[in-house]
Amino acid sequence: MYNMRNFQFQTVYDILSFSLASMSACTVFLWMRVPSVLERYKTALIISGLVTFIAAYHYIRIFNSWVDAYAWTPYKGTSGDVGNPNITGVPFNDAYRYMDWLLTVPLLLMEIVLVMNLPADESASKCWNLGVGSGLMIISGYKGELILSGDLTPRWISFFISITFFAWVVQTLMVGLADATASEPDPVVRAQISKVQTVTCISWCTYPIVYLFPMTGIGGPNAVVGIQVGYCTSDVISKCLVGLMIYQISLAKSNNERKAGLLA
Repeated sequence: MYNMRNFQFQTVYDILSFSLASMSACTVFLWMRVPSVLERYKTALIISGLVTFIAAYHYIRIFNSWVDAYAWTPYKGTSGDVGNPNITGVPFNDAYRYMDWLLTVPLLLMEIVLVMNLPADESASKCWNLGVGSGLMIISGYKGELILSGDLTPRWISFFISITFFAWVVQTLMVGLADATASEPDPVVRAQISKVQTVTCISWCTYPIVYLFPMTGIGGPNAVVGIQVGYCTSDVISKCLVGLMIYQISLAKSNNERKAGLLA
């Protein structure tokens, strides 16, 4: 725990609140739109909603933990300046974020695979491979995330192990699934799937950058604020934005198949 200025505390407070609201609203929208797509695409849309639902739950826990970690002394002044919060002694538990990623990252990759033009057996195989690979990426990075100052050697070790799995997942998503993307008959859908892959990878690149903050001289409360803002921003993009894009793809493919059925 670090002493925080009021502005630093409020910045983390606001970004956590924004992320929680985004995840909650996205969950409601995605699940309410499930009946609008064909049966074969409902699983992808339900999983998209699960990703944001699980994230919303963990953001509640992170938000409450942050609020419990700091408190203000009773105000007795006349200037209107409330001062800075004090450490309460209740530790801020950011491990909730890794518990969230351990569940949501494999599901996020699954929802992308499930809207692609793949045979059922190959789709299941890709889901399992990407799920295991991404899970190992999260687990290997967890220990180092707990170290923000002092000897950062364990954080460096965790980073290099995790980035190896990260590179494999990104390579599979962008290169290993390139043929499936190219096989989409509708150019609009093909472009949408390609965009989902690109947005996912770009947003994910934020995570290792943020992970490196303490190793680049950004320490103490500045590291905490930077990490929370960076991770929250990436989460909203990779979960909410990608979830809405999955909905657009599912709806487009459903409409195409309905039209083809009517013409037949």
